[in-house]
Amino acid sequence: MIDKKIQKLNAARAKVAALEHAIANERLKELAILPAKYGFGDVASFIKALKSAVGSAKVGRGVAAASARPAGAKRKHITPEAKAKVAELLNEGKSGSEIAARVGISLPSVQKIKKELGLVKARGSKAAQSEAAPVQQSVQEAPAQEQPAQY
Repeated sequence: MIDKKIQKLNAARAKVAALEHAIANERLKELAILPAKYGFGDVASFIKALKSAVGSAKVGRGVAAASARPAGAKRKHITPEAKAKVAELLNEGKSGSEIAARVGISLPSVQKIKKELGLVKARGSKAAQSEAAPVQQSVQEAPAQEQPAQY
């Protein structure tokens, strides 16, 4: 039973291969007569006409892929004008997210500008924090009073 199925599968594969071969031969014949069909003497002039009809000398996957990139792929640089605008908005009391939306930069960039202006304190490493003198807190101990147990 399985032998018959395998034979059918092999026959189908052979038929598909024969059809693919026939299609490839027909395609080659049709492509060979295209320049003469449209009145061109040689293939080079036909290709040149095709390229000019498309509007670009470079037609291919690379060109299409390059034009399909998003416009926002480049990194935005923070200008001195943007920094001045951030400082102005900070003086007006605006929040970081409001400033980021108005100026058109990211919230981390706003934080970086605030740090440059000295408005926020930069975090230190844990090693630097442990080297600093520990803050001593005076703890006043209240005298222990015994309270009667309530039942």
